[in-house]
Amino acid sequence: MQSEPGLIEQLYRQHSGELYSYLARRCPDTATAGDLLQETFLQVVRQTDQLPAVTMPRAWLFGIARHMLARHYRRQRDPLPVAQTWYESAPEPAAKDDRLAAMREAIRSLPTELRDTLELRLEQELSYEEIAHVLDIPIGTVRSRLHNAVRQLRGTMTKPEETNS
Repeated sequence: MQSEPGLIEQLYRQHSGELYSYLARRCPDTATAGDLLQETFLQVVRQTDQLPAVTMPRAWLFGIARHMLARHYRRQRDPLPVAQTWYESAPEPAAKDDRLAAMREAIRSLPTELRDTLELRLEQELSYEEIAHVLDIPIGTVRSRLHNAVRQLRGTMTKPEETNS
């Protein structure tokens, strides 16, 4: 078995990039995202006794990062900002597509629990099981939230003239 410091270093090498990306999209600046990434791994060091029991290291790390982010904003007594997310930071096509702007707005308007679940699936490409671990909910709830998010997005994106056909 690998030593705890070696395992933590390996986890950092494998996952720090995607964790930083996740945090940077939700923070007002890159310095805050970097600080939260370091706080995430500081928490990992504090929880080394849990490492042997961790079955999904990636999901475990995302859960810690999400907790650090929420704690950061609670300390500031600010609501989570409307940060630029994966669907907003995608490059604009040469020809402006109104449907893309409408989809971005529709995603932004989803309830937080649906939007968070959808973002973990699409942005971070986490499995249903990993999302369940990160959000501390049953897999069935993950499925339900994703289904409801897609259903709401379809309803929002369906044009009125299409529903009369």
